[in-house]
This record gives sequence, structure tokens and C-alpha cells, in this order.
Amino acid sequence: MAKQTVAEQFVDILVRAGVQRLYGVVGDSLNPVVDAIRRNSAIDWIQVRHEEVAAFAAGAEAQLTGSLAACAGSCGPGNLHLINGLYDAHRSMAPVLALASHIPSSEIGTSFFQETHPDRLFAECSHYSELISSTRQMPRVLQTAIQHAIGRSGVAVVALPGDIAAEQAPERTIEHALVTARPSVRPGDAETDKLARMINEAGKVTLFCGSGTAGAHAEVMEFAERVKAPVGHALRGKEWIQYDNPFDVGMSGLLGYGAAYEATHECDLLILLGTDFPYEAFLPDDVTIVQVDVRPEHLGRRSTLDLAVWGDVRETLRGLMPKVQPKTDRRFLDRMLKKHADALEGVVKAYTRKVEKHLPIHPEYVASVLDEEAAADAVFTVDTGMCNVWAARYLTPNGRRRVIGSFSHGSMANALPQAIGAQFLDRGRQVVSMSGDGGFSMLMGDFLTLVQYDLPVKVVLFNNSSLGMVELEMLVSGLPSYGTGYRNPDFAAIARAAGAHGIRVEKPKQLRGALREAFKHKGPALVDIVTDPNALSIPPKISAEMVSGFALSAGKMVLDGGVGRMLQMARSNLRNVPRI
Repeated sequence: MAKQTVAEQFVDILVRAGVQRLYGVVGDSLNPVVDAIRRNSAIDWIQVRHEEVAAFAAGAEAQLTGSLAACAGSCGPGNLHLINGLYDAHRSMAPVLALASHIPSSEIGTSFFQETHPDRLFAECSHYSELISSTRQMPRVLQTAIQHAIGRSGVAVVALPGDIAAEQAPERTIEHALVTARPSVRPGDAETDKLARMINEAGKVTLFCGSGTAGAHAEVMEFAERVKAPVGHALRGKEWIQYDNPFDVGMSGLLGYGAAYEATHECDLLILLGTDFPYEAFLPDDVTIVQVDVRPEHLGRRSTLDLAVWGDVRETLRGLMPKVQPKTDRRFLDRMLKKHADALEGVVKAYTRKVEKHLPIHPEYVASVLDEEAAADAVFTVDTGMCNVWAARYLTPNGRRRVIGSFSHGSMANALPQAIGAQFLDRGRQVVSMSGDGGFSMLMGDFLTLVQYDLPVKVVLFNNSSLGMVELEMLVSGLPSYGTGYRNPDFAAIARAAGAHGIRVEKPKQLRGALREAFKHKGPALVDIVTDPNALSIPPKISAEMVSGFALSAGKMVLDGGVGRMLQMARSNLRNVPRI
């Protein structure tokens, strides 16, 4: 076997772990690894304009596949730029391996040019962060990092000095089988027996679902039917649980709508399924609560639990259902379904009346039309801020669409970088970046990455010339808005100048045609839509406590916004309520 450099060995192990791309920006300490990629046909180097984009792109790829993705940054400032995207990936439980190349090993600790200590810097946003200071540490350190990222669903960081990367790897090294998938986790019989007793004794049961219900839709629906439970969800649970759901009562939290809040507060037993919902002010404190989660550190950190169950949602429900007595009383479920439908009826009117003539364009109208025109299997990446509101209320899940964003970390500027990772994963699948003007302009340089690689991402830009969510936070706190306005250019003209397709929309009647034109375009396209900066939204239940301290990201909004096709879903579910 021909001798390898450490860099070549590093790249070969990434390939063996299933990594197909390494996102990053080249630099001197990283050159041995990038050159090794150049000579390896099984992996591609993806050149972005900013390392933060590299980390977000890798995180998006990992979220969509559940498999390992990777990014890299050169020494000092280069790898330091990765940190925000890595925080997001880690908090999203996305398995990402980050290579932080380092200054020459002999200079570490001397305040050398561009010196940082990446093994320390990334410790808080990773499960594993270690420095390779000797060729003899390879490949064990990298293999250990990979197993941390995959096994614990998060980030692992390897710091590698450029001089060590260029050295020959030892001839005899320890290489072991790589973990590339997570096992299922089934709770013990004692926990499922106790939970079954609690369910059997409860008169009114509500399920509240998060992203941990991914892959468990059928089990949740079967269980809800068995115990006649309304099913609410958090934002990250929407795509997994809301579609084909005759028990749906909407979403709780500051972006919420419908009757989820009432269903969680008026039950006897609330079961939290795979959710780390962070806003305890929206959770009840006077009902019995059970939480089921595969991550034991999540159990009980948001609310006081009467029972904590450590296990996969799917495996837990499969083991639980034979022990649960079927319930026949639907009165609580039917009452919540009616509350949900009534709530949606009341709020949808504001955005179904003469919206085609309203100037500036209602962003709710934009989101509603986008939902209708986008592909049935589209991937939506959603900027933090008001785009979160519009996505939560207007994008209709169907079991095939995906919606990802910085839902746990809450970073600006995530949508475009995540769209890059999603599109590299599958060039034939429609990828839509729902971008705000603030987020888009923050990392706008990587729009050029779309052009460079001819990625057919469609950027739908909600351009209200302001940081709308921040204005909202100021409003909630009783402060006048300050420092939130933007003097924006014609973003469509910028897109065209960059070599992409650009369309500017200033009138509602132009919107549908513009979206269709962009979606038909074979390459990257941007639709710059001038929207009403005063269009905001209010959750169904709000109190001063809920918005104090966070000024909370969707605060008390001015209008009780619409919910698009979800009203149709609620009406359909209501038709299934038995008439007595």
C-alpha cells in the first residue's frame, strides 16, 4: 500500500464515513487537506465565500439526511468563522464534523500570527473538540470525533496543524469500523407500565409533539386515536406531525395558532413527545406531565415532570400501545377540534379580504401563494425572524416537504447558507430560501456561490426594509424602534448583475407569475418582493410573562395573522367529528 500523508488519510476516513462534500474556504494551513480532496474522486471541495456559510450548509445537509456532513476552516480567523453555523448544527442535533486547521505545531502557545486555540474555542458547541499534535494520533482522533458526531447527534471538531497534515502518516495505524447510524432506544418495561397506568387513569390526554416524532407519524396517529387525544406541535414538529392528522389542534408558543394552548392546559395528562420546547410560559403548571425523549438531558429541563421516559418516540409508543386501554369518550378531543377550527376561522379573514390590492404587499399573502406554487417535495429553508412566523403559519406539510431553519439557535442569515447545503444534496429537488432582507444582506456574498456552482436555489426575499422581529421586541418592551430600518437596493438587479435570474415584485398581481417564472428557471433565481413592514402577527394566547425577559421573539404582534390552508385542514377534521 502506498504511503499516505495525514491529510490523505484524513480525507479517506471522511469518505469511508459517507462524507461526499467538504464546505469551506481555502487557506495555507488547510492546503494539504484541500489538495488531498482534489486528488480524491469520491469527495468534493465546495468553495464558499464565508466559513459561516460552510458550517450552515453542512448542518443543513446533515439535518436532511441524518448522516455525517463536514466543513472546514483555515487557521485562526478562518475556522473561527465556522462557530455560528456550528452552534446552530449542534443545537439542531445535526451530525457535523468540522476541521479546524491550525498554525504550525511548533508555534502553538507563542502568540503566533493568526493563533487561536480551536480545541478550546469550539468546546461549547460540540460533543468533542480535540487537537491532533502528532501523526500517531491519526486516525484514532478523527474516528472518535466521527463517532461522537453521529452517535450523539451533534458537532465534533478536529484541530489539525497544517504541518502535521502534510507529514506522512505512520505505516501501521489502528483503524476500526466506523459508526454511521444511531440505534433505536426502547424504554424499560417499568417506565412503559407506569405510563400506561397514568394514561388509563386519565380522562383527558393531550399529545404535544416536537422533532423527535420524525419517523413516528403512524405511531402517533394510532396512539392518538386509541386515547382520543388532541395533537399539538412545536415549530420543529410541524413538518413531521401536522400532515394527515385528524387530531391536529395547531401549534403552541409565540408563533402559535389554533387550540394547542388550550389543549395542553385543559387536559388531565400532557404527554410531551420528542420535544425540547423552550418556552415554559406556554406550558401548564397544574396538570400531570410526562416527557418522552431519546436525549436524557432533555428530560425535565423545561417543566416539572411526573414521569420521565428515556426512549425513541416510535419505540416507546410501539411498546406502550398494547398496554393502554382504548378510550371511547371523544368529548375533549371534539371540543378542542372545534376550538381549533373556530380560532382559525376568526383569524384568516384579515388576509383573505382584498389582499390582491393591498400595497405594500402583505407578507402573509406572499407566504400563502408560495405555499400553493412550491413543489410538493420542496425543501424550504427559513430565515429567523418574521419569516419563521410566515413559514409556521402558511407552509403546508405533507410528509414530503422539509422545512429547516435556525429554530433552536435563532441565528440571522441562516436560510441562504442552508439552501446551499440542501441543493448540493439533490440538484433535482426544489429548494426555496425564505429570506428576510436583513438576513439575506448579512451573508449576501454567498449568493455568488449559487452562481458559481449553478445551484438552482430559489431565493424568495421578503423585503420590508426593516428588522421586523427586532422592532416587535422593542414594541413589546415599550420602546420606540431604533436602528432597525434599512435602505435597501434593488436586490433583483443585484442578482442579475451577479449572473442569476432576478425579478422584483411591487404589486400583488405580479406575485404568482413571478414565482412561477422563478421556479421554471433552470438556475439560481431571486424574487425580490416589497412587503408591508407593518404586517405582524399575534399568538393565540399571550401575557406579559410570556414576553418579558426574551422580549420574546414573536412578542405581542399587531395583527392576529392568517393561517393559510391550515384552516381547510381544520374544517376537514371538524367534519369527521361524530354528530350526537
